[in-house]
Amino acid sequence: MTTDTGGPGTRRSIAAQLRLLGVRPGSTVLVHAGLRPLGFVCGGPHALVLALRDALGPDGTIVVPTHTPENSDPAQWRNPPVPVDWWPLIRSEMPGFDPAVTPSRFMGVLAETVRGWPGALRSSHPHVSFAALGPAAERVVAGHTRADMLGEGSPLARLYDLDADVLLLGVGHSASTSLHLAEYRCPGSPRERVGAAVRTAEGGNEWVEWQDVRLDAGDFGALGTDLEATGAVRVGPVGAGTGRLMRQRAAVDFAVQWLARNRTTEDA
Repeated sequence: MTTDTGGPGTRRSIAAQLRLLGVRPGSTVLVHAGLRPLGFVCGGPHALVLALRDALGPDGTIVVPTHTPENSDPAQWRNPPVPVDWWPLIRSEMPGFDPAVTPSRFMGVLAETVRGWPGALRSSHPHVSFAALGPAAERVVAGHTRADMLGEGSPLARLYDLDADVLLLGVGHSASTSLHLAEYRCPGSPRERVGAAVRTAEGGNEWVEWQDVRLDAGDFGALGTDLEATGAVRVGPVGAGTGRLMRQRAAVDFAVQWLARNRTTEDA
């Protein structure tokens, strides 16, 4: 596939499209990306990171989710589930999360490319970490609390403080992690017990558990459609695909109200 210019996507052409979409020089942007819908990009994810940095300039910061969903309680696994008699072994043998080496999973190749980029920093959460590259990186990833993992103690709240943007490249609102922050800001959100393996100071593994909000992205697609209807989302071509850019504060504030109207206790 090719871009609307008739050739392959390049660092230069993607950066130009990002600027037209409204990426703000010097801003902080949380990026969720699926590369396949963007078509052929010369240089792949490497070129896409460079294009993002070109559009943001030297004062801008890229943030990506580097979650590790397999580092979770096997009692909650559904796709696929595992036998009950496996659970104790998985909990005892799961490698403890190490921000320096533990790969993300299901987050896409762009997220992994940013995670491994020289100078990138990563938060310490064993289940839902984020990586950031740029001047605001430390402020974004520092102090990521174990409980309240996508709430006020998370990088999502720090992005809200920074008036960051959210950029969806080739993916829809169902992938927008920021909308989970709204779940934490809705009174009465259901909670559950969560577990993960962490790395001890001695280099071993320890299984830890905590109470947290039960996350549910099942209605984020519908939420995003209604958000776009307000005009809060800029939509435009990126490569052969579609980019969506929005202010994170606007998305989260809208989502808090939307969830309060559209979710019931039975839904939770």
